[in-house]
Amino acid sequence: MSSSQWTRRGKTVRQLIEELQTFENQELEVRISIDSGDTSVPISLVGKSEDKYALLMNCEDLPTPRRHR
Repeated sequence: MSSSQWTRRGKTVRQLIEELQTFENQELEVRISIDSGDTSVPISLVGKSEDKYALLMNCEDLPTPRRHR
């Protein structure tokens, strides 16, 4: 598998849960980033899109992304 394939393939719900269960601190806030972690927003809701995808959503009116350094 090429290095770009794993980034587009994504994860199943089962794979995501298994990966999150490896975190020692299960009380960590879960956030989502679309810029390699430079900024992130909290996950407000988890939903389903026409039985095809599980969606992680941020529902802030005016999101103020957190900058990581």
